[in-house]
Amino acid sequence: MIANGSPERWRAHGKPDLTVVILTFNEAHHIGRAIASVQDIAREVLVVDSFSTDDTVALAREAGARVLQHLFTSHAAQMQWALGHGGIATAWTLRLDADELIEDDLALAIIRTLPGLDRDVTGIMLNRKHLFMGRWIRHGGRYPLWLLRIWRTGAGRVESRWMDEHVVVDRGRTIRMAGGFVDANRGDLTFFTAKHNGYATREAIEVLAARHALFDEAPIALTGQAKRKRVLKNKVFQRLPLWAGPIGYFLYRYIGQGGFLDGRPGLIYHLLQGFWYRFLVAAKVAEWESELAACRSRDERLARLATLSGLPIAPAA
Repeated sequence: MIANGSPERWRAHGKPDLTVVILTFNEAHHIGRAIASVQDIAREVLVVDSFSTDDTVALAREAGARVLQHLFTSHAAQMQWALGHGGIATAWTLRLDADELIEDDLALAIIRTLPGLDRDVTGIMLNRKHLFMGRWIRHGGRYPLWLLRIWRTGAGRVESRWMDEHVVVDRGRTIRMAGGFVDANRGDLTFFTAKHNGYATREAIEVLAARHALFDEAPIALTGQAKRKRVLKNKVFQRLPLWAGPIGYFLYRYIGQGGFLDGRPGLIYHLLQGFWYRFLVAAKVAEWESELAACRSRDERLARLATLSGLPIAPAA
């Protein structure tokens, strides 16, 4: 049960010095709910919209958000643009996806904790839970899932990646804060598979870019859970045969990590996200690798990858 109430006792604490940043594109079905979930913890909600064609912008402004619009290339670039050009004037920043929300217990923890934190605390990790087909997916490695989502303004930056980007802080230390932080997308399976097809394209770009040294950005040093998952993906999974990685990963999640305990929604979720999606990424990498083989330079590979993916991947300057 997702709670969105606003207990009167909260108001005695006042709002912490916090801006919530939400990236949107055609999120009319989510944006009002997301903003409502943070209205008692944020002094400002900043929505950075990618020129939506639905009512996202109007609904966000109606809910009290400040809205900017900027052309989208990737989630990482869009978030970094928001941090650099959004005019964020508060001491703290929180990143929230449009289909996520903050539950009452976490909101109260933020209100009570944020103002009194030591100066050396620059980042806060939240434990996200995922709802799928009406069920909380607790197993298969999906929970706990700690993500750095709150940071001191100016201390956080976003990895320059096409997929699986993380926010990291460049100084100080991070802490964990318990409470309800929920991914609750209202889309159906058609939406889910279409979204993951797009994600697979972006992740295939990341794999090929690393393999052929196509991008110049220095990697950001991750820590904790994010680091372990990245190392396993790069050092183990991507070196397995096309068929072996997705099958092994699904079996590990579904049996080894207890994904079968999530019932029928869990079977559908783990099979799609743990096998089908990983196989789709591997298949796109295999297809595009053969296309890149004929390219003689990095610029040619970048241009060819842009054509294959349909994404604005600029050749090296």
